[in-house]
This record gives sequence, structure tokens and C-alpha cells, in this order.
Amino acid sequence: MPTRSESSPFLLLSIRAEREAAVDEHRSVLRLGGLADEELRAVNLTHRPLGPIDLDDWSGIILGGGPYNVSDPAESKQATQRRVEAELSELIGRIVAVDFPFLGCCYGVGTLGSAIGATIDRTHGEPVGPLSVTLTAPGRRDPLFAELPRTFDAYGGHKEAATRLPARAVHLASSAACPVQAFRVGTNVYATQFHPELDAESLCTRIDVYRDFGYFDPAEATSLQAAARATDARHPPTVLRRFVERYRRRP
Repeated sequence: MPTRSESSPFLLLSIRAEREAAVDEHRSVLRLGGLADEELRAVNLTHRPLGPIDLDDWSGIILGGGPYNVSDPAESKQATQRRVEAELSELIGRIVAVDFPFLGCCYGVGTLGSAIGATIDRTHGEPVGPLSVTLTAPGRRDPLFAELPRTFDAYGGHKEAATRLPARAVHLASSAACPVQAFRVGTNVYATQFHPELDAESLCTRIDVYRDFGYFDPAEATSLQAAARATDARHPPTVLRRFVERYRRRP
């Protein structure tokens, strides 16, 4: 953990058991977040338990995406997924209680949404690839999203989503197929359904890794990668970068 003379790093929590995807996620968060190596530490929850987390040790916590779905039937979940969900539930409960800086990417909608009583199900899944995100009026005023275009291109791909948010959540963005693309709880706790930690090459890596996970027809992998490279998704990483800039703590 950092000493008093060191800056407090960000903590990246990963649920990607697939090494190539996990390594690429770490690299893309560093690159697109504008972080130095020493400013980001990672725990892969599919490889080891989370262990004790003292929030005072961290500038903020970032949760990456992955193949888990909190809305999966309990009997279909393997032991590792059940452990991960229990650990994240406890941690996110504490995060919400003290309004600690948190950014959940994709899987964050399910985990944070579950913690605050949102309805999470498979009603509004979206195929892997580009999508158009539109900010709500509160989204256009939010410090992570303000000054982005009202509508911008992003990358997504998910089986579950939020169909209803509780009154305590601030709805920040939507898309044509998925009404909840981003929301905030309190002042500092965020979740996005789209991926602010992805650029085209990282999405192409994930398409290669997850081609047999049921997100898309494997025969479409090459065309999906071409569509990703043809999309100008420059704006979503601004959300990640602003999160880092807003919450980075220096000695």
C-alpha cells in the first residue's frame, strides 16, 4: 500500500479469466486514462480473492467488464462467479455508503445497479460493436460527461442491462436499444454500459478472445472488427480520463 510520501494509486478490478483480455484491459486503462504504471494496481478476481480493501489507500476504484452477468440464474453460476459477486457486493456497498470514487465499465451497471436496487435483466442487451450514446440533461451537466457531444459513438456489447433505476440514481446517458447507458449515485460513484476504457484495437482483441462466448456469431468476427476500426469512438475515453483527473490524489 502507498506510504504517506507516495501518491495513492487507482485500483483496477478485473473479472477476465482470459489472460490476453485481462492484460489488454490493464494496458488500455493505463493508456486511455493517462495513468503511469505506478498509478494503477490490478487485482484479477477470477484468479484470487479480493482480500481486505481500505478505501483510504486508493484514489479511486475502476471495475472492468467481462463475461459475468449478475442476472444469470443462481444455479448456473460457478463457484468463482459467486465468490466474486459476494466480494463486489460488500465492497460496492461500502463505496456507495461513503460516496467513494468508483467507475464501473459495462459489468459495473449490473454490480452497482444491484447494490442500489435497480432492475437488472436481459431486456436491453446490445450486440458487440459500435453504438450511438446520447446524454441526458443531467449527463450534459455532469463533470465526467460535460462538454462531450450530446450524441457520440462508443463501443459496447452486453447481455444484461438496467431496465429501471431507483430514484436515488442520476440517469446520465442512453442509446436506442438500451435506455440506461450511464448513471451516477451520489457525487462520485459511476457506472457505464458502454466501454470508456476501449479503443478500436482493444475491442478487436476482445472480439478475438470472446468469439465463442455467445455475444455474436463467430463468423461475424472479422466484419465486427472492421466496423470497430471504421468508427470514430474518440469521446468515451474522455470519461475515463476525467475520472482519473478528478480523483487522482498526489502526495
